Amino acid sequence: MEGLRANDTTDNNLDKDVLVMENIQPTPALSGDHSQGPSRYLYQSRTTDRVLHILLRGDLSRLRADSVAQQLGMSCTTLRRRLRHDHTHYQFLLDRARQYRCEQKLRGSWLPGKCLADELGYLEVNSFYRAFRRWTGISFSEYKLRHF
Repeated sequence: MEGLRANDTTDNNLDKDVLVMENIQPTPALSGDHSQGPSRYLYQSRTTDRVLHILLRGDLSRLRADSVAQQLGMSCTTLRRRLRHDHTHYQFLLDRARQYRCEQKLRGSWLPGKCLADELGYLEVNSFYRAFRRWTGISFSEYKLRHF
């Protein structure tokens, strides 16, 4: 996924220094260099970095903000406050982790939406399809037609 990009209509590539706080728009395809992972999309404080680290290595269907806060040795309120200080929130980081994992899964081979939804922690496959459209600007089935 080219994923997120700053408000720039002439360049489809993501600038490595893009900050989350900029105007983020979906892009039409899943491609590009993601060797730096989703952290390349974010300005990170230590807390934001640690939350992303946990999300990228954990089971997304089981990780909730309270369990992440517990792993970090802080209350859920403190986690929320620190993420707010970084101009982000848990749900946004979870979405970025899901988007990154989706990119990695679809990079080499096709997987059905139901399988991806389960792996990414979505309870309903339709929630995954909506997120996919938000990330890419196209439907999951349209992406399959174009790329596989």
